[in-house]
Amino acid sequence: MKTLEQHLVNYASYHRDVRNIRTHFVGIPLIVLAVAQLLAQVPLGSGLTLLAPVLLASCAFYLALSRPLGLLMTVLMLLTGWAGTLLAAQPGALWLGLLLFALGWVIQFVGHWYEGRKPAFVDDLLGLLVGPLFVVVEWLFLLGLCQPLQAAITAGAGPLRGVQKVAAGH
Repeated sequence: MKTLEQHLVNYASYHRDVRNIRTHFVGIPLIVLAVAQLLAQVPLGSGLTLLAPVLLASCAFYLALSRPLGLLMTVLMLLTGWAGTLLAAQPGALWLGLLLFALGWVIQFVGHWYEGRKPAFVDDLLGLLVGPLFVVVEWLFLLGLCQPLQAAITAGAGPLRGVQKVAAGH
């Protein structure tokens, strides 16, 4: 299994344009919420839905990559699962889930149009799981956290494009 850094470097190599990353801040959460909401509508019996094993597998993947980030991802995925379950109980839930899913992907493809490159999952299906982690890590970078990981990703995937640097003293 690839390491956390290897997964993120690979994924980041498809996401070096700042505009693409910004679209992912909206598109990926919409997609994850939509998937949770849609999976919460598929009963497995005994009160469980397909959402439960998918959440369990996703959280196990994140925890295997990194305990601290895995715990954060587990909390976020459980919150998303909770929200998806609430939405699944609403009238018109199927259409809402499909709309959120489609909207999220439209936003993603706009970002990849800016990037000039296909989405990472086309070459590696694990990109579908790495994408939400990438968004969380990018938020952490914006907060000034995980700087060694950010440096490793930049070293492996290259610098971001579209970043305006502010001159010292201006």
